Amino acid sequence: MSDFLDILGSTALYATAVRLALPILFCALGEVYAERAGLVNVGLEGMMLCGAFAGVIGSHYSGSPWIGALIGMIAAIGVAAIQAGVSINLAGDQIVVGIALNLAVLGITSFLARAIWEGGDVPKVDGFSDFAMPLLSDIPVLGPILFKQGALLYVALVVAVASWWILTRTSWGLRLRSCGEDPRAADSLGISVFAYRWKSMIICGALAGLGGVFLSLGQLFTFSDNMSGGRGYIALAVVIIARWSPLRALWAALIFGVCEALALRVQVTDINVPAELMLALPYAVTLIVYAGVIGKSRPPKALGREYSRG
Repeated sequence: MSDFLDILGSTALYATAVRLALPILFCALGEVYAERAGLVNVGLEGMMLCGAFAGVIGSHYSGSPWIGALIGMIAAIGVAAIQAGVSINLAGDQIVVGIALNLAVLGITSFLARAIWEGGDVPKVDGFSDFAMPLLSDIPVLGPILFKQGALLYVALVVAVASWWILTRTSWGLRLRSCGEDPRAADSLGISVFAYRWKSMIICGALAGLGGVFLSLGQLFTFSDNMSGGRGYIALAVVIIARWSPLRALWAALIFGVCEALALRVQVTDINVPAELMLALPYAVTLIVYAGVIGKSRPPKALGREYSRG
């Protein structure tokens, strides 16, 4: 019991939790845009995986993780464009399209990894290493947790705050949200529902790709098959837990990060807990929290519904 309490009281646990939460946070922030516009993007998993793979390719051949991040985002935007074209312009089922893209990207990235590197043995590449911010990293408790991280953590915080401001304090955000609440009324006011839904999906793809980039260039510095590991689906639950708010998504993603960090640390101690149980802990806790808020969350009224001007 004392070992368990020591783990809970260590700053290393929460520093690790922040890193593990970041990929989910990026995906959740992107999904907030999509769902606010009325789109359910189940293809987050595929976009994240595509971003992770393309990020490694870009970093490997350019030697720069920033160029890798840019290429990863562009690749994920390409997947998002397919999702948008089929679900928005062709009125395809959003969930079916997303699942199909997830499966397609999983197969394509695995194939390309083996085609580019014999046997799929992807080498280590340059990534985003942690660094200590002067003065701030010396703050007790918060310093090691927040200010000894990689650059993408601060990008995520800026994106979260900027997304909250854009969606709640600008006319552009109001028009986007109207497309998710009542697209026909929005259309009657001259708001292009198709254009705003396209924009929201492109933003979603870029942020989901950045989440994948953090997995490959911010954590492992390489690529492995299905390295997203279901985080895209967790991000869908995080959006509901956060009640479609970018700021609430910060702590909602951190719940998963803390649970995953706890599971990893318990496995390397003498605490007698089955490893399989600890691996399931983050997903089980996320489902429990999700079940607790599902009845209290009000989604956009037109969420998941196709729209036709006819």
